[in-house]
Amino acid sequence: MISKPGKAAVTHDGQVQRAAPSALTNVSWMEARDLLLDHASPVETESVPLAACAGCVLAFDLQAGSDVPPFDRSAYDGYALRSADVAQASPEHPVTLSVTETIPAGKVAALPVTPGHAAHLMTGATIPDGADCVIMFEKTRFTETSVTLSEPLSPGDNIVRRGEDVRAGSLLAPCGTCIDAGLAGTLAAQGVEQVRVYRKPVIGLISTGSEVTEVGKPLEAGNIYNANRASLTALMEQEGCRVRYLGLAGDEAAAISELITQGIRECDAVILTGGVSVGDWDVTPEAMTRSGVTLLVRGVSMKPGMACAYGTAGGRPVIGLSGNPASAVTNFCACVLPAVRRLCGRKDVLPQPVMASLIRGFRKASPADRFLRGQLMLEDGTVRFAAAPDQGNVVLSGTIGCRAFLLIPAGSQPLTAGAALSGFLI
Repeated sequence: MISKPGKAAVTHDGQVQRAAPSALTNVSWMEARDLLLDHASPVETESVPLAACAGCVLAFDLQAGSDVPPFDRSAYDGYALRSADVAQASPEHPVTLSVTETIPAGKVAALPVTPGHAAHLMTGATIPDGADCVIMFEKTRFTETSVTLSEPLSPGDNIVRRGEDVRAGSLLAPCGTCIDAGLAGTLAAQGVEQVRVYRKPVIGLISTGSEVTEVGKPLEAGNIYNANRASLTALMEQEGCRVRYLGLAGDEAAAISELITQGIRECDAVILTGGVSVGDWDVTPEAMTRSGVTLLVRGVSMKPGMACAYGTAGGRPVIGLSGNPASAVTNFCACVLPAVRRLCGRKDVLPQPVMASLIRGFRKASPADRFLRGQLMLEDGTVRFAAAPDQGNVVLSGTIGCRAFLLIPAGSQPLTAGAALSGFLI
């Protein structure tokens, strides 16, 4: 069995182990989250090609080295001219200008625009000297040598000014920003070919439990397939991690410890599922201490996901989650996810908060903080939350399509439909 922190415990093979005296028990989920976050640090950086940077985390402050666009350009196919030449133009008194040249995109004007003249140009073409506005060709009558306007224009009309998108020297994205489509395009617009990013952290994943069977193998009576491996791998990969599956260790502390030691040696963090409660076969915390892990937390005051063990070894987080699938997912999203994001180098490590009202009531009282998993939807301008019908600890199917968790505070009585709750997005 496992003792309380600071007490001696006898392992299954007769050895005496001692839990770290600093381990906290039954702490709030936010306290546990922040403690774990304090023991996570970004991994080192590397340089990747621009084409491979999507989903990576920027490892430097991106400041603009040049204006975008780098010159005044036309917003449309049309004609560049002087607004003063057409100040009195109207349907009754049209103004005809001589066309001096045609300027395709990617070319520079050969001639300035002088009084009584215009330049035919394409979308994106440079604005010639002397011109201060552009008119779309649809609003003109034209020949190869002339263009006629029936309306006045103002200076700047239909011109995309130099630096309208980006000004040289401006901060475009801070270090720790996840590279999305907009940032990837902005990097390209600045001519960045190689991007300095945080290396994607390698998370070692260990499964425990003698009843667990790997997918692809025959399922014997009394056994279950390893759903935790698949769900946690998906969660971590969508955060930009590389998951290294270290294996299935059963319920023996020595075997679990061997895999933990391997994970500490080869990975940036280690996550285990199963064996973190208080039963006779819950030996994961024992295995963690065998591997030199300093235990920080034993149990979190929340439902589901109360059973857990957090620790650190060699500067690497080592995290034991419940074997119950929904409990493991909930604890990971509420408490572990910020630490994983910090390993990735992200600046925004805390999930985005959200407020929503319940579509259906919740009939149970909540002595401890309780997380509901479900889906958000927008109805008549109001954000509403459809909680999964079954919120049981083992009901993994309730996480299908789950993009948010809502928090029922400790001490709450049953809630009616329409109750407003805060939570976070994942």
